[in-house]
Amino acid sequence: MPRARELGIRVGVLPTGPTNSVLDVAGVGLGHATVWRDDPVVARTGVSCLLLAEDAYRRPVPAGGAVLNGAGECTGFITAAEWAAAETPVYLTSTMQLGRVYDAACQIELDRDGGVADDVVIPVVGECDDSFLNDCRRMHVTSSDVVAAHDAALASRGSSSAPDEGAVGAGTGMTCLGFKGGIGTSSRVVGGHTVAVLLLTNFGAREDLVVIGVPVGRRLPPAPSAPARPAGSCIGLVVTDAPVDGAACARLARRVGLGLARAGSVAHHGSGEIFLGLGLGLRMDREQALDDTPLGGRALDPLFAAVVEAAEEAVLNSMFTAPTTVGRDGNTSESLHSPDVLAMLA
Repeated sequence: MPRARELGIRVGVLPTGPTNSVLDVAGVGLGHATVWRDDPVVARTGVSCLLLAEDAYRRPVPAGGAVLNGAGECTGFITAAEWAAAETPVYLTSTMQLGRVYDAACQIELDRDGGVADDVVIPVVGECDDSFLNDCRRMHVTSSDVVAAHDAALASRGSSSAPDEGAVGAGTGMTCLGFKGGIGTSSRVVGGHTVAVLLLTNFGAREDLVVIGVPVGRRLPPAPSAPARPAGSCIGLVVTDAPVDGAACARLARRVGLGLARAGSVAHHGSGEIFLGLGLGLRMDREQALDDTPLGGRALDPLFAAVVEAAEEAVLNSMFTAPTTVGRDGNTSESLHSPDVLAMLA
C-alpha cells in the first residue's frame, strides 16, 4: 500500500530524510512481529520495537515525555521523567499484551547485559486498545514475538528503504479516525539534524478526519452502522540526532499533539495520547552525566516545527498504508486508500 507522498500528498514544507522514517536517524531500528490468526479465535495484534542504540543500558538516551490525555499506559514513563533518560528499546503493543511484552523485554536485556541483574532495568512499553478487531480475551503475543520484533529492529538499522507501516506489528488491529490505522512514521531534516516521529495510531472519529487541510471526514458519506468502537489512543515517539537533553525531549514530545490535531484529533475523554521524546545527539553514563552542552531556547524552534509536520504525515502514512481489515465478529476497519478519498484530494 502506498504512503501519503507516493499519492502526491505532501505535508508541510520541510525536507524529509532519505527514507522519510525513523530509520533516518543513525543507529535507530524498527522491527515488527505480526500476529494474525482466525482459528480458534481471531487475532489481529502484534508487537513493534523501536531500537534506539545497542548500548542504551550502559549509555542511556536522554528522554522526556508528555501526556495529552492519559487514559493509557506506558511503562518506564515515570522513570524517564525522573531521570530524563531511557535505557531500553521502546516496545509497542496492544493493551492486554503489555505485561507479556514487558516480561520479554526484561529477559532480552538480561540476556544482552549481565549488569542488568545488579542494577535492574525498566523497559519502555506503550499500548493502545485493539479490541475492536482483535479478540483480546486471549494472550496472543508470546516472548518469541517480542524477540522477533527486537531482532528485526536490529537488522533494519541503516536500511535505505522505509520500514513497513500500517497493519503490521502493534498496528495490526488499530483503527484511526474511523479508518484502519496502525504504525506510521515520517522524518524531517532541519539545521543539519534529523527529527523523526513514530506513531501507533488508534484515535479519533471519522467525521473529524482532515487530510492536508481538507475536511475529508465531513465530506464523505457516513460509515455503515457498526458496533461502537473504543475511544482509542496514540503512542507518539520523537527521535532526533540533535543534541537535546531530557527537558528538551519533553518539549519535543509535547508537539506531537499538534500534529495529531492537524489530522483531526480532539483527544477524547477515554483516549490515551502519550508521547516520548528521545535524543541521540547527546548520550549519558549511568550517573546521568551528559556528553556535552544541549540545545535550548529558540534553537529548538526548527525542531518543534519538524515534529509537528512529521507527526501529521505519520498519521496519514499509518492510514494510507493499511488495507481494509476484518477482525473479530466481522468488525471492519476500511482503508483510507479509496477512490472517493483520492478524488477529493486530487
